[in-house]
Amino acid sequence: MCGLFGAVIYNKEHGQAPLLSRLELAQAAQDHRGPDMHGHSLYELDGVTVLLAHQRLSILDLSDSGRQPMLSASQEKVIVFNGEVYNYKEIASYNNLTGLNSSTDTEVILEILSKDRFEESLAEFNGMWAIVLLDLKKQQLLLSRDRAGVKPLYYTWVGGNLYFASEVKTLLILAGEKFELDLGVVGKYLEQSLQDDTCRTFFKGIHSFEAGEYAILNLQARQDEVVSRPYWTPFVNGKQYDYSDPEAEFRRLFEDAVSLRLRADVPVGVTLSGGLDSSLICHAVHKQLGHGNFFVLSAVSPGSLGDESSFVDIVADHYALDVTKVDLRWSPDETLALMHKTTWFNDAPLGSFSNVAFYLLMSKARELGVKVILSGQGADEILCGYKKYLAFYVKHLIRDKRYFKALRVLFDFARTGTVLNQFGLAEAKRYLGGASVSKDNILSRKLVDAFEKAPVGSIGDSIGDRQWLDYKKYSVPYLTHYEDRMSMAFGREIRLPFLDYRLVEYMLNAPIELKLAKGWTKYLLRVAYKEFLPKAITWRKDKQGFTSPQEEWLKKDLRLIVESYFEDSALLFKFDLVDRDKLLRKYSDYCDGRGNVWYREIFNPLGLEVWLREFKDYIRES
Repeated sequence: MCGLFGAVIYNKEHGQAPLLSRLELAQAAQDHRGPDMHGHSLYELDGVTVLLAHQRLSILDLSDSGRQPMLSASQEKVIVFNGEVYNYKEIASYNNLTGLNSSTDTEVILEILSKDRFEESLAEFNGMWAIVLLDLKKQQLLLSRDRAGVKPLYYTWVGGNLYFASEVKTLLILAGEKFELDLGVVGKYLEQSLQDDTCRTFFKGIHSFEAGEYAILNLQARQDEVVSRPYWTPFVNGKQYDYSDPEAEFRRLFEDAVSLRLRADVPVGVTLSGGLDSSLICHAVHKQLGHGNFFVLSAVSPGSLGDESSFVDIVADHYALDVTKVDLRWSPDETLALMHKTTWFNDAPLGSFSNVAFYLLMSKARELGVKVILSGQGADEILCGYKKYLAFYVKHLIRDKRYFKALRVLFDFARTGTVLNQFGLAEAKRYLGGASVSKDNILSRKLVDAFEKAPVGSIGDSIGDRQWLDYKKYSVPYLTHYEDRMSMAFGREIRLPFLDYRLVEYMLNAPIELKLAKGWTKYLLRVAYKEFLPKAITWRKDKQGFTSPQEEWLKKDLRLIVESYFEDSALLFKFDLVDRDKLLRKYSDYCDGRGNVWYREIFNPLGLEVWLREFKDYIRES
């Protein structure tokens, strides 16, 4: 896992000299992504200048042999690569690659891509990546991103030149321009708590490369846009999946996904929350590496509502694990300083205090020397772990006039005491609204007119279709965004076995009865591992995220600070994004417990104000 950036300079008068003058600043902007090695090269191709730069976080083959940009054996192709292709050994063996100069996955994928079978080759890769490959002979540039978009890749066109980078802040420096706010993106964040649901960013004109796709730019054709095409979909007509013994098949796929993600020449660890997903990863890693051969980190907040320390202890005792607990009870006085720091790394407004919690967890990982950490993100999306999936399922059944089945499903969940008692109107509002903006919105008239509300309540033709929407738009992109940025702030690599594409395909195509059944979410996971996990974990009824007393802080301890961020001089109002009177009324209602106000309806404008202050020097007023 690393960082990369670069440029394609067609207009040298506008781009080349300024680019070189900004090279060191750009390198420093994302130095945290790759503190082990830096490298860059310039290539002159018949009037077109291409810059490729790289910051390496050494995970496989720690020697200088892994330095990038890396040149192919044919001397015709050059790569900069961020991420990991976990099955590189199998790919090398299958393709009879011999005589390699390193033990890196980078060299393997470089040689495979040098065969010019881009779509077929990318489909073979099992991992996470952002790839930029320059063909010196054909004068083409290949760009690609992994299926789930775990690894970031941004680009923009300025003065007729293309700039790309792993982080937005780096791109802002490279381009040397100010950008207007993308009001549509701002509106979705404030009104719907959405981020990363499209390729647009908070800066108008800066885009994220599409996950699961690739593009080829003909440099001599002087293309002025990036047009990508997919190399993968989880739904393939005619492809059959074996559900005759789903428990055994799930165990096989999951444990192989974990095994591949344990390939590293540095210490590895696991984040353990005490929930089902992270506990299962601990089981699989313990089974494969044995006792004492990996680190376990847990975020806790003893004495706080929702603290999961007791569940962490159950798993730790079951496997005799030594757990490093990170206490998240930072003081309210530290909160805004932490928000500013994490916002700068995040490149976008924070989604919740969970982002800060993960940042602190990764700080501890660096302190312990743990460079690779396995996390459970993606399990809820592929196994229908969120409570919203029950509502979507019942909605499907009612739409299909299967009323008795709908009642039976609801009865089963009522009987087990799961999910139904966790629904809350304040949070559910985002799924219940129609296409119009809510009547109690805080948006300025300018913002209301500028964005189109996303259909987050859409159920699709099947539950699998809805899961695919969350994978592509409404959930996974945001989660992987902040986990990548918070981990890379400390040069740590997060690996996500539940997002192994084979598991994604298997579960998105699976019958709903393997996901929601007998009053339980994630049913297949629970029954497949009921003999291996503690019963209190396997059949745990509640569901928590990272815990912190965030809601109470916003209502009490942080009230004066928050109100100071909502003063007349705030950038929220200077840029005419929010109606101040409406915001203050909503905040008052929230603090007094009136009106079913969800905490994100207050956190989001606060998060946006913090982001505006951090990035104000790069914002051009419209």
